[in-house]
Amino acid sequence: MTKIDSTASRSVLVTGASRGIGWAIATRLSQRGDRVAGLSRSGAAPDSVLPLTGDLADWAATEAALAQAEAVLGPIEVLVCNAGVTRDGLIARMADQAWEEVLNVDLTAPFKLARRLARPMARQRFGRIVFISSVVALLGSAGQTNYAAAKAGLIGLARSLARELGGRGVTVNVVAPGFISTDMTAVLEPDQIEAYAQRIPLGRLGRAEDVAGAVDFLTSDQAAYVTGAVLPVDGGLGMGH
Repeated sequence: MTKIDSTASRSVLVTGASRGIGWAIATRLSQRGDRVAGLSRSGAAPDSVLPLTGDLADWAATEAALAQAEAVLGPIEVLVCNAGVTRDGLIARMADQAWEEVLNVDLTAPFKLARRLARPMARQRFGRIVFISSVVALLGSAGQTNYAAAKAGLIGLARSLARELGGRGVTVNVVAPGFISTDMTAVLEPDQIEAYAQRIPLGRLGRAEDVAGAVDFLTSDQAAYVTGAVLPVDGGLGMGH
């Protein structure tokens, strides 16, 4: 099959697109001219984005949403796995369910989506896969063993897929955000935010648009020779790791 013209509008699926980082990513890629579908449990998405409703913990529902995206947009050429959940707790008190829920959504669902889309991408000899990990994947985080393990798992998943799919023109990369101003951080007290900011060399929390810019780059022509990379967007918090 003839390789897709990389300058053309691309079909994109972004998970967790209903708010925060996912909303910013979906908006950014849509603004550059891509045809974007946004998957979330609520079904909310930016106006320029095809809204899809589905729970990543339910693969049948996810598969149905993916089929809907393909019917409207055509074969998916760019996959951005952003959706994630947290169920924090110290390990001595962490229930099996809390571990399994986080691993299922944050790691197993990206694996299943990548597996589902890898073959059509390989046939077209073009594809871009980006996993949104976290700085805690490399630094660790007390009370987040489940979340940190899942986000670290995305790095191993991405680098293995990069080796499997590179010869077919498919790149697989990871973006690792640090502390980003989202709905999750909006509930923090000002002194907590200031304490976090003091640990960051740039002295501030990041913006969702900062992460979207990294995804924009990794899915662009300029990053055609970048694969298996972990791109930190953390203000320098995790440098050296």
